[in-house]
Amino acid sequence: MKLPIEFTDLQSQYQECKHDIDQAVQEVLDTNNFITGNAVFGTTTGYRDTLEQMIMDYIGCESVASCGSGTMALIIALKACGIGPGDEVIVPSHTFVSTPESIAVVGAKPVFVDIDDYYHIDIDKIEHAITDKTKAILFVDIYGQSPDINKIIEIKNKHNLYLIEDAAQAFGSDYLGTKLGAVQGVDLACVSFNPVKNLGAIGDAGCVMGRKDLIEECKMYRDHGRRVRFEYEKIGYNTRIDNIQAAVLCAKLPYLDKWMDKKQEICRKYNDAFKDVKGIIKTLPEVPWSKMTFYVYNIQVERRDELMQWLKDQEIYTNIHFRHPCHVFEPYHNGVRHPLPITEQVSKHIVSLPSSQHLDTDQQDYIIQKVKEFYHNEIRV
Repeated sequence: MKLPIEFTDLQSQYQECKHDIDQAVQEVLDTNNFITGNAVFGTTTGYRDTLEQMIMDYIGCESVASCGSGTMALIIALKACGIGPGDEVIVPSHTFVSTPESIAVVGAKPVFVDIDDYYHIDIDKIEHAITDKTKAILFVDIYGQSPDINKIIEIKNKHNLYLIEDAAQAFGSDYLGTKLGAVQGVDLACVSFNPVKNLGAIGDAGCVMGRKDLIEECKMYRDHGRRVRFEYEKIGYNTRIDNIQAAVLCAKLPYLDKWMDKKQEICRKYNDAFKDVKGIIKTLPEVPWSKMTFYVYNIQVERRDELMQWLKDQEIYTNIHFRHPCHVFEPYHNGVRHPLPITEQVSKHIVSLPSSQHLDTDQQDYIIQKVKEFYHNEIRV
């Protein structure tokens, strides 16, 4: 058995599709077509257009705008919806900081709502946070599955709001059989292609999927606020995807479904192994309406930091998603209107275990053994 067991194993993933990645990258180098241009320039856009079409075909969405990162996907999506100073956007605090950060960057105010038993935004609490300044709801497909989106759409329609989806952790998942990014009633869905995501580039990259009219706005904002060369309608950003990242994503997309199936197998084995272990408060639950892609596998445990140190001593490396809720940080203090007790409790106990699709049986059995050993033997670190 190979030790140490790293939290992520990007090298094994690369080796599986090395030929396809190397060939795609070499084509970019051979053509010297590195930075994507706007299609209206009359220039070759190479892998960007290929990637956007592949995503549309895979997801079944109306339109796609690729961009430089998942964070920038959120920012240009908010801008496309006209969200800015004086507006409020409802959002969970149990998420990566880019979710509320993007709201703040466009000049709006993130307003936090607590989470439910599945770590999603608590839909029953959303309406309590709505004011006459509320412009949008931004929900998160946490850990690789969606909340009950139709219920959020009902609230969106009732209050005439935009609905934006942070699908950074759930590319390839679905809601009631429709892939996330193509669900009717969601205006825009934002994806990260960070190297550790379900579908990862070899650097930062992202995209926005959704309504064609809003995607056209996203494309304008990603390219300095222009649709036509030398004509600038808005203050925009330089956040076009580069062709090497697009080429890598094109090469890896055909492998995605197989990788997600393998991760499901690994993570469900963890759930079965840990369901009756004293000291493990909660395993990772799956909702009935969304395919769980297991971006990460986590459990809530007692003595979390001691367990992490014990596992590190056994050459098992872990992580936390997320150690602190976003609302505890100074830039976001003013977004708390109501208590967030579940969010705060979860952050004290949650820990993520290695769950790469290339984790072998011996490695996973060793991880399970060592977690159980820690609690059964009441080990102190």
